[in-house]
Amino acid sequence: MRLTQHSDYAMRLLMYVGGHPDRLCTISEVARAYGISEPHLMKVTHRLSQHGWLETVRGKNGGMRLAMPPQDIRLGAVVRDTEADLALVECLGPNNSCTLVGGCGLTGVVHGALQAFLQHLDQYTLADILSKAPTEDASPAQVVNWVK
Repeated sequence: MRLTQHSDYAMRLLMYVGGHPDRLCTISEVARAYGISEPHLMKVTHRLSQHGWLETVRGKNGGMRLAMPPQDIRLGAVVRDTEADLALVECLGPNNSCTLVGGCGLTGVVHGALQAFLQHLDQYTLADILSKAPTEDASPAQVVNWVK
């Protein structure tokens, strides 16, 4: 299982914003902190706000903040909302044309693995991972070590 860059950036964005609960955070500061392009982060921010994870404030002094407490944000739920396609193999997707349908045991095994992965993520909240996230003034080496 591999998450898309979109989900990776969504998690980073939530961790950054969750690490600054006392103020609004901007896309540009998050982009600088993680070395991510602002246009890409704008897409991620838009999706997270559409799904109710972030609250955005427009205007000169605008920015974003978590829409709920970090202990209420389940990592599995965020992944489900940010991944467009969790079909690990063709037979789990909507356009299944596999000739092995009905005679293959792999479908159930892969589906079980996906469910176990998501259930594992559901055991954790944003609050569980916040203390490990680098801050705005972290050095590039600290960010790289954290990602590893």
